[in-house]
Amino acid sequence: MTTYQHTAKERFLKYVTIDTESDPTSSTIPSTEKQKDLGRLLVEELTQMGIKDAELDEWGYVYATIPGNVPGKIPVICYCAHMDTSPDCTGKNVKPIVHANYQGQDLVLPDDNSIVLKQANHPDLAAQHGNDIITASGTTLLGADNKAGVAAIMSAAKILMDNPEIKHGDIRILFTPDEEIGRGADKVDIQKLGADFGYTIDGETLGSMEDETFSADGAKLIVHGVSVHPGFAKGTMESALKIVSDILATLPKDRLSPETTEGQEGFIHPVTMEGNADQAQVNFILRDFRTEKLALHAAFLEDTIKSVMANYPGSKYELIVSEQYRNMKEVLDQHPEVVDHAVQAIQRAGLEVKKRSIRGGTDGSRLSFMGLPCPNIFAGEHAFHGKEEWVSVQDMEKSAEVMVHLAQIWAE
Repeated sequence: MTTYQHTAKERFLKYVTIDTESDPTSSTIPSTEKQKDLGRLLVEELTQMGIKDAELDEWGYVYATIPGNVPGKIPVICYCAHMDTSPDCTGKNVKPIVHANYQGQDLVLPDDNSIVLKQANHPDLAAQHGNDIITASGTTLLGADNKAGVAAIMSAAKILMDNPEIKHGDIRILFTPDEEIGRGADKVDIQKLGADFGYTIDGETLGSMEDETFSADGAKLIVHGVSVHPGFAKGTMESALKIVSDILATLPKDRLSPETTEGQEGFIHPVTMEGNADQAQVNFILRDFRTEKLALHAAFLEDTIKSVMANYPGSKYELIVSEQYRNMKEVLDQHPEVVDHAVQAIQRAGLEVKKRSIRGGTDGSRLSFMGLPCPNIFAGEHAFHGKEEWVSVQDMEKSAEVMVHLAQIWAE
């Protein structure tokens, strides 16, 4: 692989300057039109590589094919990354900074000197000595999640297109919008994609490969209180805001919450609350690695609600539970070769395989249940969704290398 020219760094530095922040309050697809700005650039660059079918569809998805160069029927694989950045932190006017030949020093971000990346807070930096670290300037996120994956896929595509001696079957490229707001797979045309198996390139630590995610449900609680004029409310008012606050305060403090769980432990987590004395709403997320436990979490939540509502006889509630996504492992266990080939590709790249579970979800979670078994491979992105986000140039290059090896393994 040392003879091939990597382009991930240059591409990444360009991509992060394009604002692609998604918007959970929007009803459009994509949720922000500016995500198509990056999509158009990617189509242009893919076309320049010699890829003839690169396209940006009306929904903001990019599709393209790296044509196979070996005879016979070989499974079509797909490499997927998302173009949007998280609305948790602004992605406007990102100024990427390359900290060349990192030697373990604190990285002080120039536009806000209070933001300092230290190894104590970012232990993965300890393995980056001698590498080139990219951060933002201190006022925005970086966008490594998931433009590191986009850049790595584009670098791998360039290598494969320029070096026909690398044998592989057809490879489909898919770049999605709105992954950060849970809609990344909503408008994927699986039939048009035409892939048998897929890989999202949206992971963290060098060598990591994830074949398991949370299973996820959402729960909407609506409380209808008793609202009267506050000057004449004694013995009558039952404020919906105070009721939902009481419910939240009654939930366990030492378990079943994100701040008290780790590993394979699930949780019940309130994410938004709004309302007034007459009506209030809380939106929860329910998470667990075992899908059957989601029903237990929902039942526990409703039991808690009922116990509190008993103190407010004039008020009523509604609890609406809806499916969000499921643990990809339920599908991947039926296709062990998808994970086995990824493990072998990481090893061929000279890396130690770090097989992990994701305490979250990816586009791959949804795609797996849409008929495209899809584990997740590292892209080198770290400290997602905040101003301390960073990525290693060398890790992005290794991610591209793994994809090249993986294409060869499927052909073999």
